[in-house]
Amino acid sequence: MAQKILESLCSAKKLDRDRGLAELKSFLKDNEAEGVQVVEEALGSVLREPTVPWESRHGSLMGSKLAVKHHLCSNEFAELSRERAAALLTDDEVRVRIAAGELLGELCRRDGVQVYLRCRGTVLEGVATNLERDGQSDLSADEQKEKEKLMEKLFGTQAKEVSDAQQIFHDTAGWRHLETWMKCLQEVIEGCGSQFNPHVTQSLLDLLFRALTHTNRFVRETGFNVCGSLVTCSLQQEGEGTVLQESDTILLHGQQLAEHFATGLADNWSQVRMAASVATRKFLLSMPSEEVRKKYYPLLLPRLCLNRYYVAEGVRIYSQETWKKVTQTEGKALVEEYITQVVDYYMEATTADNHAVREAACACIAELGSKINRDVVRPHVPTLIQALLESFKDDSWPVRDAACVACGNFIQCFPEECRPQMDNLYPLFFANLQDNIPSVRQGAAVALANVARAYGTESLQFLLQKVQEGLEGIEKQPASTEKYSGLDKGPATYGVVKKLRDNDMDLHTNQTMYSCGSLAPKMGRGRGGGCMDHQFRKPAEPWELTEGCVHLLAELSQIPAAVQQVAELLPQVAQAAAKHHYPQHLLLLETVCKQLPVIGRGVNKQLFKRKLEDFLDPIFYSLSSDNQLTCSAAAECLLQLSHFLGPNILRGRVEMYNPHYLDELDKITPAQPSSIM
Repeated sequence: MAQKILESLCSAKKLDRDRGLAELKSFLKDNEAEGVQVVEEALGSVLREPTVPWESRHGSLMGSKLAVKHHLCSNEFAELSRERAAALLTDDEVRVRIAAGELLGELCRRDGVQVYLRCRGTVLEGVATNLERDGQSDLSADEQKEKEKLMEKLFGTQAKEVSDAQQIFHDTAGWRHLETWMKCLQEVIEGCGSQFNPHVTQSLLDLLFRALTHTNRFVRETGFNVCGSLVTCSLQQEGEGTVLQESDTILLHGQQLAEHFATGLADNWSQVRMAASVATRKFLLSMPSEEVRKKYYPLLLPRLCLNRYYVAEGVRIYSQETWKKVTQTEGKALVEEYITQVVDYYMEATTADNHAVREAACACIAELGSKINRDVVRPHVPTLIQALLESFKDDSWPVRDAACVACGNFIQCFPEECRPQMDNLYPLFFANLQDNIPSVRQGAAVALANVARAYGTESLQFLLQKVQEGLEGIEKQPASTEKYSGLDKGPATYGVVKKLRDNDMDLHTNQTMYSCGSLAPKMGRGRGGGCMDHQFRKPAEPWELTEGCVHLLAELSQIPAAVQQVAELLPQVAQAAAKHHYPQHLLLLETVCKQLPVIGRGVNKQLFKRKLEDFLDPIFYSLSSDNQLTCSAAAECLLQLSHFLGPNILRGRVEMYNPHYLDELDKITPAQPSSIM
């Protein structure tokens, strides 16, 4: 039986090796002393043979890890496993190196820190010697080919860019055997547990800190993973309370760790930021008391707070959970306590190279205005509103959108403090209201409605005048539009425009090409690249401003003081929706159909019913459209109007206006029987 299992473990097929591990686990469970001895002999014969294929080395190491876990494992086999695992840390096959590290970690769990002490020199030297690579001479043949391909892909024959290609290679390529050495160290630390605490020396930390500040993102990520294990190795197991003691080595070096964790929490690469987030949570939750934890709040709290809005979902969700675990119910109070450090970091983040960080910073600034005690935030308002004003001009449209919404929220919370900036902000709001990106236009409408709430009649009249001009501007919409807007019977959504742009040969011939993801975070303000090119902009067209004004009317309809004037502008909305002379008219119709029920509920039934007939032709025109989004929006519009006005009232209005529309209406909202009195 043991021989059959050994054959599976040493198979060239991964499926067989996995099956062999499962069979070995079951065999060791069912057979005690005799079974363990048989397994040790079988595995030992493979471990001692240096010339077996890598699959055999890998399988024997994984099998040895299971055998070492068994309580009857002999000391002789454990010693053999340690020797072979240490020797195989330099194997050419990465899976063998990883398995060797895992086996050493398991041996540390079995025999304690003395296993680490015996292999410490080998492991730390392996990490140190692999941290740096000596240019071309330090690359293997495969790595050299990989580098040449990357250089050719990025820069073609442009020799002047060779140094840039070399830097990109160093930043993004695998880093020799360093990752597996680091993973081995992590396994050993986790295996030793609290016994490792006395061996956390400054020299060890300096070695890890070199990894945390390394140019290569994979090295930094692995370094933070090791640090996450390091800060938990000192946990004292005392009943259910597992926290660091005041005398623990980790706390003695806590400030250094916190500084590096703070840098990792702000790293350009999401994977590194995630690894730093994991390490930071472990670090903070292991503190012996809230007083000790507060020592590190000025550095870590602002970064944790911002990462709750970071674009990468994993980082965002994990940071939100960390915030709850660390602050409990005191998050708001802690932000108020450290408001100076929070504001300073948010200001720094608004100028980051990574557009995702700038976007998150805008969202966080808006949160300060809406959630934090206003007397605490008020001294910082001039600085914050200035930062939002600069972000409003960002080349990246998600940042402009976030800054726009944040400004609207901030103005509503601090109207008098923001008033001196309104002459600068109004043009930016209206620029976003006619932006090429639909979601940016919606955000501008939400923000301007908040401006109206903050400043009342003086702002409301100004906005309504702008809305009227925007609705009338549809008359200036040319039938044939610019280079990327010549679409046939369809909305010029960003995706469609982008498709036309992507097929423009002039834009994609003899141009520098950047790899997806590997360079995007390095693209600073005023630069584009990668798969997330958020800088695409074209001159605004009249229909885009009109569509933005429809969104704004829907938002203003929720303000009681604006209801009457919004209702008076509805005929102009209908007139704009009736224009079909340009290719993108279906997108405007889709928006009108979506917002009409919202406006109706805002202005009340009596006012709205007087204007309903003006919209029946545009709605039923949209319903018969070949464009599925517009058609669906029209059908949903009729359903909502039926619920809002009543099915019989809607049917009566449609029948009086055009009986031919009834067949289409009945497909969506069937006729209701009249009640008998």
